[in-house]
Amino acid sequence: MGYLQEKIAELEAYLPPLTRRPDFEEFWQETRRRALSVPLEAKVEKIDHPAAAMDVYDVSYCGFDSTRISAWLIVPRFVKREKLPCMVQFHGFTGSRGAPSDHMAFAALGCAVLALDCREQGGVTGNDAAYSGSGMVTNLVSKGILDKNEYYYRAVYMDCQKALDLLETLPFIDGDRLFVRGTSQGGALGMAVSALDPRVKLALVNVPSNSNLEARVQGRHGSFAAVNDYLRKFPDNLDKAYETLSYFDTMNMAQDIRAKVFASVALADPVCPAKCYYATYNRILSEKSICVYPFNEHDGARDTHVEREMRFIRDSGILN
Repeated sequence: MGYLQEKIAELEAYLPPLTRRPDFEEFWQETRRRALSVPLEAKVEKIDHPAAAMDVYDVSYCGFDSTRISAWLIVPRFVKREKLPCMVQFHGFTGSRGAPSDHMAFAALGCAVLALDCREQGGVTGNDAAYSGSGMVTNLVSKGILDKNEYYYRAVYMDCQKALDLLETLPFIDGDRLFVRGTSQGGALGMAVSALDPRVKLALVNVPSNSNLEARVQGRHGSFAAVNDYLRKFPDNLDKAYETLSYFDTMNMAQDIRAKVFASVALADPVCPAKCYYATYNRILSEKSICVYPFNEHDGARDTHVEREMRFIRDSGILN
């Protein structure tokens, strides 16, 4: 057995105990009900864009609360069908929806692409949520850490799920052919939305975050080092912080995923370690495959993996 095969065998055997609390399903059902109680109030405005083969729309809608979530919607003109499949694109931590041109390679496959902002990160989307608990330490990952109802990612997960609600209102989008894609934080959001919503048919998740969160905190890996920083200041809050994180840990959600999953990890990744993601991957019951890059770090293998993702989408049949 070679080096890579040995590493993969070790990762495939990794099953840390779940931290899922007894009211996990009830919490997410109530969260979804609350999100649905907020009308979308969607705006979809076509903009002047030089890409002759694409129509580009500036989109916004109400997410979990009154926060207006901004997105780009790119729709290929060359596909002669009444309704198109659509890929929902989630960005990495501190990123944004980017520019429309960032997403046109995937639209060139013949699907629409909806590229979202996450609230209060690097884009134009703000955050109207109220926080009564702990203050933020280092970054947003620690925001609301003492209360699952106020934790930052509760609203973000719902903002992302409501993107599917938005797409179902558009007459030129096929609500039966929705899929998600993302890298790092974006991969985590793809996992979460796939677990929470059976409308997702494919999940393309590259070096995903938000998995095996206690290990992420303890190892000071990536953005979750912020929770470690918080607990240095407030060590008596350890149990409460871990309880909150358990509701947002994708390993506790994996059993509910029904989408076909195409994932990747990198064995030299110090930000989202491969072992942490395997705590989720090993529990996915739906059809799945994973690319393991032996010497890459958190770059996600860049163009090499994008090419593989594009072939996966084409070969999945979702474009037909």
